[in-house]
Formats: sequence, structure tokens, C-alpha cells
Amino acid sequence: MKILLTYASAGSGHLKAAQALYSHIKENSPGIELRLTDVLGKTNPAFRFSYARGYSLMVRYSLWAWRIAFWITSFKVVHPLIKLIAGALNRLNTRSFSRFLIQENPDFIISTHFLPSDISSRLKKAKKIKSRIITIITDFGVHPYWVSGESDIYVVASEATKRELVLEGVPENKIKEFGMPVDAKFLKPHDRGILSRKLGIEEDKFTVLIISGSFGLGPLDDIAESLCKDAQVLVVCANNKRIYKRLVAMRLEGVRVFGFVDNIQELMAVSDIIITKPGGLTISEAMNMELVPIFISPIPGQEEDNAQILKGYGIGFIPQSTKEIKKIVLDLKNNPHRLESVKENIRALKKPNALREICNVICQGSAGPCCRRPF
Repeated sequence: MKILLTYASAGSGHLKAAQALYSHIKENSPGIELRLTDVLGKTNPAFRFSYARGYSLMVRYSLWAWRIAFWITSFKVVHPLIKLIAGALNRLNTRSFSRFLIQENPDFIISTHFLPSDISSRLKKAKKIKSRIITIITDFGVHPYWVSGESDIYVVASEATKRELVLEGVPENKIKEFGMPVDAKFLKPHDRGILSRKLGIEEDKFTVLIISGSFGLGPLDDIAESLCKDAQVLVVCANNKRIYKRLVAMRLEGVRVFGFVDNIQELMAVSDIIITKPGGLTISEAMNMELVPIFISPIPGQEEDNAQILKGYGIGFIPQSTKEIKKIVLDLKNNPHRLESVKENIRALKKPNALREICNVICQGSAGPCCRRPF
């Protein structure tokens, strides 16, 4: 059996979801022919730059423009026209990827971004490929671009996501509420005491983890300074070197500052609360580790939707100021029963078996050998 896992390198979540599933299948089914491909790597340079770099530049410097673009492309009255134009541009600029799909014609195309799902769907409708298409939605909300007519299965993270897909015209029997695939390191038990000693922090002190995605957006320094006298604070600045240098220079007592890290699961394991942008994969990772989230600096559109949907489940807070963040943190610190109540809501919604569930669908839809051992 041949499986193509594909994503778009526009934001880190799509890649992380694809990598998690790739590693899981590779470990459990070495006999499967498996390939991981960035759709943008098989497009023309101008399209690749505008799609990947254009997104990051807008998020960093022109959030208002991104908000308008997201709103216009979601507006149902003009959506058919927008989708027609976008489809034409996609076909024009992704010919190399289309040729690749036709040549490979895998048994399954599993996509963690709507662009490869759209291209695959068009080719399947034209009978140029016969692949079964699985679209994994990496947000809790649903932008209409995620809907592609020939997708056989949509994998979603919540009942709310499923309802939005149904409103977009997707049949319920095509929607699987499995959750988002997250790396296995977020699914394993961790010893807080051992990790605290490894990281050089106090094990028994109430701990707040502050992260803000790969862009390092948000007032991380102001938040850390406001909390440092009341909690142990871990700050991950990612690629934001300016805030990293500023925080290091501030020498705040009880605050540990990190740049880009590859052990975020360890920092989550020693924390009680996470203050973060509401990216879909970050939320899912934190939920699997039962971290109570406070959402800051959401990207207009998809991340704002994520925060509102989670808030509807009794998970997460959406403060409007640093002062309000401090108030929420102190309330949760001083009222353990309230903290536990939110964690109970997280346990009810989190889906730690997403990798296994997705792979079971692949095995069920395969005519040939699938798994070395059951997923």
C-alpha cells in the first residue's frame, strides 16, 4: 500500500500534524510505502513565496489585512466566486504537484492543509487519480476552503467542528471526530519531579508556561513581569530574539527564559497553566497534557474561532489585558477546585487516540496488508 502524507509549509501546525502521523505509521507499519511531501515544494517560486512568506509577513505586520482576507473568503455570498478564482490560481501554480500525484496515484492521500486536499479532489473528480483522500482539519473552526468535494473522510477535533462542516454541506458519515494527530511525546506520562530537577526549577511551586507560537507574538515580557512575584514563570520566546534579549536583561526573579526549544513537552509537564496563542495543534498538545490554557494574541480568523470554541467547552480564557491575565492566574492558583474543574472539561474533550484512529481507517480501507501490528 502507498500513502502520501502532504501539508503546506504555511504555519507550523500543518507540518507538525503530518510529521506526527508519519512517525506513527512508520513505526507501526514498516511495510507501507510512505512519503511526506510539502505541496509548496512542488509549486512555482513566486506562488511558494506568496503562500508561505506572505502569510508570515501578514501575521507579523498586517493583521488587519489578514482579518479582511479571512472574512472575505469566508463570506458565503461571494464564496463561490472566491473559490472559483482560488481554484484557477491553484491549478495554474501547482501543475508540478498535480503531475506528481498523477504519477504516484497513491492508495491514500492524507492532507493536513486544504491546498493539497483541493488539488487532489479536482484530480479525483477528473478521474486522473483513484486515491482515497483524508483531510485532517488542524483547527477547531472550519474555513470553507477546507471543504473539497472528493474528500472521502474529514478528521476533526470536536463536535463543534463537525457541526460547522455539516453546515458547509459535508455529509455526516464522512466526518470522523478523532482529534488532531499530535506527536507521541505529548501522549506519554511525565514525572514532574524528575523534569523539575532537570530544568532547575522548583517542583512544588505553581508554574505558568508562556509561549506564543513560532512567530513569538504577544507581550511576553509584560506578562512575565506581572506574574513573577506570584508564580514560577517559564517563557518560550521562539524566534523572537528581541523579546528574548529583553527578558534576559530584565533578570526577573522566578522567571526562566528560553528561545526556540525542542522539549516543549517537558516544559508543559512541569506547568499548571499555559498562556499561548490559540493555534490548533498547540491547543491539542496542551490538552493532551491537561494544561489549562489562557489565550493571547490570536491570529484573526482561525485562532479567534479556536479560542471561542474552546471557551464554549469550558476550556480556556480569553483575557483582554495583562491585568486580566494576572487576575485569572491568581484565581486559578488560589482556587484549586476551579483549576481541576477546567481540567475535567479538558479530559472530556481531549482525544489522545487520534493517531491510532486515523490509522485504523487506513487499514479498514486497504485491500492489501496494512499493519505490522494493530494500531
